[in-house]
Amino acid sequence: MPDLTHNIMRDGSRCFLSLQPNADWYAVRDHVERLRGAELTNFVTDGVTEAWIDFRYEGHYFSINDAPGDYWFFVKDPTCDDPILRAVADHFARLLEPG
Repeated sequence: MPDLTHNIMRDGSRCFLSLQPNADWYAVRDHVERLRGAELTNFVTDGVTEAWIDFRYEGHYFSINDAPGDYWFFVKDPTCDDPILRAVADHFARLLEPG
């Protein structure tokens, strides 16, 4: 189980998770809908170097960006409860963490 982080970004969102990119953007995008109650709201990629995946879960808005060497996970509301963040983290760790 990955550790949650608490990094507040300039836009006020919280970066709460970083995972290794052991799957491509499309697999991560498709994995959103396997999280019960999650809804994909946007997917943007240049097809070469970067993608943003946006979704809503438990009334909160999330984004995933493939930063150089990692997938970074953000929640728009930095006060989002840790159990919700933990559910998102555990869900994506099953796809992205080796093992």
